[in-house]
Amino acid sequence: MSRSLRIAAVQQTCSPNKADSLAITERLVRDAAAGGAELVVLQELHATLYFCQTEDTDVFDLAEPIPGPTSGRLSALARELDIVLVGSIFERRMNGVYHNTAVVFERDGSLAGLYRKMHIPDDPGFYEKFYFTPGDATFNDGRSGFTPIDTSVGRLGVLVCWDQWYPEAARLMALAGADLLIYPTAIGWDVTDDPDEQARQLDAWVTVQRGHAVANNLPVVAPNRVGVEPDPSGQSDGIRFWGNSFICGPQGEFLARADEHQETLLFATLDRDRTESVRRIWPYLRDRRIDAYGDILKRVRD
Repeated sequence: MSRSLRIAAVQQTCSPNKADSLAITERLVRDAAAGGAELVVLQELHATLYFCQTEDTDVFDLAEPIPGPTSGRLSALARELDIVLVGSIFERRMNGVYHNTAVVFERDGSLAGLYRKMHIPDDPGFYEKFYFTPGDATFNDGRSGFTPIDTSVGRLGVLVCWDQWYPEAARLMALAGADLLIYPTAIGWDVTDDPDEQARQLDAWVTVQRGHAVANNLPVVAPNRVGVEPDPSGQSDGIRFWGNSFICGPQGEFLARADEHQETLLFATLDRDRTESVRRIWPYLRDRRIDAYGDILKRVRD
């Protein structure tokens, strides 16, 4: 295995028409492969507009099983281009159980694994609890929900959007041997927020993920969507997705970063030995006091 890894993160706009959105995705994935990427990471819910701005039971018609049409298309693309591909699907698991699911396809198109979003927000404009069941804390075979996915390019610690605010999720992936952390994302501003508030929110989003890189000595890949998407209910002015997708190294150093306006394809080349060398001089994992952390499992400390 080469000691370097060429990766690409896709920042795209989305369409009300699933076929049109997937056509944009496919074009950018092909460009990423042409640019030498071995691992390509797509943003959260890239096949549709961000439908969680409002609560509408008709939206469940967009959900698909896995395998299904979108996963089949992504699988074929990974196989044709000889890449590992991380995508996002509104999954219909069974009647009444739907997930926000990241899927990982191997170079041969096989499903290497999936991750069902664990932390589900419910905020103005982000009514995800209406649509998504949280991922399983433990699988039937005993694995934790926070288990990296093994691929030919390494062990991928795949999480999704709101998960990025939780250091516990990143740490559990690191402890399970993840080689990098991946956060497909759909986040943006209320278009009526003042510029200072927008700047604070964006800075917090970037900083917390760079913090996970630093605290776990792992690269982070965070692709976000871009563009203004209207509120289907008309009750708000919609969301301006702030882009700013980025890739950083295991000390939080920026390797690539997009702006807040444009559809963008980010490239970076990771040194596979960098995490090992950083952990030798900053041995956080060695010095953890696991004997003193029991209260972390409590909701609050009385």
